[in-house]
Amino acid sequence: MIIVPKNIITVDAKDRILKNYFIEIQDGIIVRIAKNDEKYFKKYKSEVHKFENLTLVPGFVQTHIHLCQTLFRGMADDLQLLDWLQLKIFPFENAHNKNSLLTAVRLGINELLLSGTTTLLDMGTLRHQEIIFEELQNSGIRAIAGKCLIDQNDLFPEFKSDTKIELEEIYQLAKTYHNTSNGKIKYGFAPRFVLSCSDKLLKESFEMKKNFAGSIYHTHSSENKSEIAEVKRRHNKENIEYFDSIGVIDDHSVLAHCIHVNEKETELLKKNDVRVSHCPSSNLKLGSGIANIPKYLKKGISVSLGADGAPCNNNLSVFNEMRLAALIQKPIHGLLAMDAKTVFKLATIEGAKALHLQNEIGSIEVGKKADLALLDLSTNTHSISDTEESVYSDIVYSSSSDSVNSVMVEGEWKVLNKKSLLYEQNELNQNSKTELRKLLNRVKK
Repeated sequence: MIIVPKNIITVDAKDRILKNYFIEIQDGIIVRIAKNDEKYFKKYKSEVHKFENLTLVPGFVQTHIHLCQTLFRGMADDLQLLDWLQLKIFPFENAHNKNSLLTAVRLGINELLLSGTTTLLDMGTLRHQEIIFEELQNSGIRAIAGKCLIDQNDLFPEFKSDTKIELEEIYQLAKTYHNTSNGKIKYGFAPRFVLSCSDKLLKESFEMKKNFAGSIYHTHSSENKSEIAEVKRRHNKENIEYFDSIGVIDDHSVLAHCIHVNEKETELLKKNDVRVSHCPSSNLKLGSGIANIPKYLKKGISVSLGADGAPCNNNLSVFNEMRLAALIQKPIHGLLAMDAKTVFKLATIEGAKALHLQNEIGSIEVGKKADLALLDLSTNTHSISDTEESVYSDIVYSSSSDSVNSVMVEGEWKVLNKKSLLYEQNELNQNSKTELRKLLNRVKK
């Protein structure tokens, strides 16, 4: 296949933006990037795809998602984190059966692909994790995912499991699904957060990660002041200090949020090469606060972006996260603290690095997987200017999911000309309404 765009935002080591270039894809891999050549195109015939008004970018990477929650969008608004969990999210997730979970996952994957996200780190729910993996495999999206671990739950006691059972389940899930789908699917060990996990569960799931090369340890941390106060009451340490004391943070640990972090903890993030997933929309909507991302970046701490779940956002668009990530820091840290180019890289190559996938994805280079998105930056919401500088501005400040025209994962089209090739939207919506109604009836019982 040949793709001929208007320009290519490579995100390579030189941050090149190429005009009048094409890319060639074979077996899902980018094998050639060269100047446009009509003679060369002729041998491909129907496999030359010309997008003369579209900009080719790496597929976006989101490092904190809850696909299982997509069904609950708009049903848990205007609540603080612990109330949000106790009153809404834990009861809803507890009521999931296989059908409702499948529908939620399809809704989420569809939304992510339509908005240009091709790789995600997902935290699943307590039961039926195999349903999530099977749909991730069916969709062809790239994902690291894992069952949510909970063995203690003072907020909603029905929503937990036994420590031994939890550990046995995740071992079997990791054995079954890690590195499947040609390596596109990997396992992520996912304790929910400190307040829902015993020391044993946190430590033994972390140790288990070492048996599955390329897997990730993925949890929430330092999101809310009430949460941190309770962690301190229980353990006499703040969140990241506690993680360090029990030895569960390293360079394969991704901590979502990291808003309320003290100086010692910042140094621990740096020392242990921990990856921070910044979720600005969720942090604002739950009233949790604003993470000091410029400080992390200045210290060389890995930062990437995630939309979190649909009930605390309320959508999964990486464009929302990019725009907010840039804007919310400017009044605090100055206008240059988070420029558009920096933020765009957090959503692409830095996301890939956070997941240790930078040799496969995150930039458009020969030898990398063809995980790509084509954006229309020529609408009335975009700048008239056509300079290299304006491209990053147009993507971060002016674009939305509507700007996405086509998306592929490993050389396979998932969205073409704004149409999903996986799911029929009306059917998906109808199924979702039916499953949500049934789920709410189960909650009431």
